[in-house]
Amino acid sequence: SAGDFNEKTIESYKLASIVTLDEDCVNDAGFDIEKYLTQKLGKLFGKAEDNAFINGTGADEPIGILHNSDGAKTALTVETLTYDDVISLYFSVDKEYRRNGIWLMNDKTALALRKIKDADGNYIWNHNNDTILGKPVQISEFMPDAEAGKKAIAFGDFSYYWFISRSPVSLRTLTEKFAIHDQVGYLALEFLDGKLIRPEAVKVLQIGA
Repeated sequence: SAGDFNEKTIESYKLASIVTLDEDCVNDAGFDIEKYLTQKLGKLFGKAEDNAFINGTGADEPIGILHNSDGAKTALTVETLTYDDVISLYFSVDKEYRRNGIWLMNDKTALALRKIKDADGNYIWNHNNDTILGKPVQISEFMPDAEAGKKAIAFGDFSYYWFISRSPVSLRTLTEKFAIHDQVGYLALEFLDGKLIRPEAVKVLQIGA
């Protein structure tokens, strides 16, 4: 039906990184520069993308999952993390999106949830397969801690957060700029965007201020 379609504007944000290497390394036949750059830039771009897709403000960067108005909706605000709160967050997401649901949090929050038990003394976290209520947990260093005013846990179907690659990563060699230091620079660029196409597909738990 027509209600199933919403128009979204796609932007083109630039992500860039510069790596400098000594000319001796670049000219060393035993140094695999292509392998080094692939590994180095892959890690840099991966972290930058993760941060933008979670915390992006929409100003010169994508709109992240935790964006206040265009990201995931806040299902509940709590003082501390409890068993009942986690259950409430789970059921705040429609069953259509729970089917492929994933939990997203950082290490500190995961540690706190690993210790939570129900009234019968059973852990809410399944330590055998790292799931909560049968759904896998993903850890990201870019998710906030469970502190006042922060959105500590997200749950839902993240396939509705669309990563749009406007232009794949390209690499340029910068020789003159770094020549005075006997170095060669490499500039990597990509153009991308990201949006939560269905805000109802993911919900978050926020710690009260």
